[in-house]
Amino acid sequence: MKKIIFCLALLLTVYHGYAHVGSPGVTFEGNAGPYKVIVSINPPDVIPGTAMVTVYMEDGVKGVQVSAKPVYWSAGADGTPRADPAKPSDTQPGRFDVKIWFMNIGTSSIEVMVDGPKGRGTVLVPVMAVSTAKRSMPAGLGWGLLAMAVFLLLLMVTIISSSVSDSQLNPGEELTKGLRRRRIVGSVSALVILLLILWGGRAWWNVAADSYNKFLYRPLQATTSVNEQAGTLTLRIDTGQLNNMGRSRRMNITRAMNYLVPDHGKLMHLFLIKAGDLDVFAHLHPQRLDSITFAAKMPDLPAGKYWVYADITRLSGFAETIVDTLNIKENIFHTAGLNNFAGLAPDNDDTFYISNPVDNKSPVRTGAAVCGLPGIETRLNDGSTAIWLQSPGQQIRANELTMLKFEILGPDRKPARLEPYMGMMAHAVILKDDGSVYIHLHPAGSYSMASQKALLDRIAFHEPLDKYLPQPAVFADSINHFITRVNAMDETRRNKLLMVNMPDMTSGKEGAMAHQISFPYTFPQPGKYRIWIQTKRNGVILNSAFDAEVK
Repeated sequence: MKKIIFCLALLLTVYHGYAHVGSPGVTFEGNAGPYKVIVSINPPDVIPGTAMVTVYMEDGVKGVQVSAKPVYWSAGADGTPRADPAKPSDTQPGRFDVKIWFMNIGTSSIEVMVDGPKGRGTVLVPVMAVSTAKRSMPAGLGWGLLAMAVFLLLLMVTIISSSVSDSQLNPGEELTKGLRRRRIVGSVSALVILLLILWGGRAWWNVAADSYNKFLYRPLQATTSVNEQAGTLTLRIDTGQLNNMGRSRRMNITRAMNYLVPDHGKLMHLFLIKAGDLDVFAHLHPQRLDSITFAAKMPDLPAGKYWVYADITRLSGFAETIVDTLNIKENIFHTAGLNNFAGLAPDNDDTFYISNPVDNKSPVRTGAAVCGLPGIETRLNDGSTAIWLQSPGQQIRANELTMLKFEILGPDRKPARLEPYMGMMAHAVILKDDGSVYIHLHPAGSYSMASQKALLDRIAFHEPLDKYLPQPAVFADSINHFITRVNAMDETRRNKLLMVNMPDMTSGKEGAMAHQISFPYTFPQPGKYRIWIQTKRNGVILNSAFDAEVK
């Protein structure tokens, strides 16, 4: 039992981390068996609560029935409730909606089942069930409930006092001095007892509220610094934020970081984006130095303040984003030389990109690329171009599913044949201009593929949880060896390994549509956003950026 509790404490500490920032919704585009579907999940911001699940049948199959149910990593397939049927939309053919209850916090998922003329198909979409908000009672409702409570209190006192006095009289009899005394004693006793009950209820409520606040979503913090002599970036996860949990809990979070699993062959995807202007974008893949320390070779970025977003995934499937800010000084890399810190070298998949400022008020840097707009192309560094396939006047609205479609053309204006970049045909990062919304997207959606695999592996293991988990140090060492082996592979072998069980992104025979990519996403807030697209062609990573305004 102690081992189980310890393992749960390590892997389900959701109070301080959550995948992506300000964008809790999850989208999935792929196959549920023989059916092509898009799944959009809007999880509750308070647990227990209901998630709204919307399923779109992309291939227009008729006569299908759709259902869904939650599956928790901690319980596995043996502890799941029965599925709830989804209701077909009256106005939108091929759309199904269902509400699913999440009763506990932790790594969860929605299993979508489709039954129809092609047989039965299922797909598992990871969802992090966490509380991210507190509900406040409307003032009018609060005063109304208070008035009702006072009325009920007085009514109960009256009933109790009458039961020990007036109720003892026969019809026509007068109250005696003794009955009057009993009425007073009954009233006072009832009032004291009821006030004690109310006080106990208030104490229980405060304990429940404190427990809820303790498990409320807080992004995992880190301290990010730059070694000017070696030209390296170091990110150290902050365990001090758990002071209220005690020293043992701070030690546990250090051990918990040993249970990280790679996503697209990397333990961490770290993004540096220049605060405010959004004109500098870097995608790095730090190496793990110890359980809470990661380091990467720094590109020669301009000076300024940067927002840091670092994505990691745990063995439990819980995907979270670590946040920080970093100030880069002017010309710090001029003395860095070619020395590596502890043999640290740039990752082959690292890249950075400089474009015009998002507000077009700050000066444009020399050689900066120009961001595209809907229907307007932007030139890439190899002479090819990227085009956002959306009408310039078409509006994007918050809280509505949007298909972000892009096309890559070669320098000869013919469709470019894209290559996998870390096992995917493309990557995208979306950031709101104030930094409050951040998400790392793929053509298959906003869910973490490492989370999906972790959940599927756990479901397939029909044994107690303590038998599923290896020792922290042993697990970390095996993952480090795996990543070293993957990095040593040639590009063809590596992509073949990373794309196992990945959805087919070619959208046509022999990759005929490989020059077009799309990302399903639901913008959570109105405002100005920048969208970075990353693809690969002829062995070169191609970066582009587009600006969007969401109504």
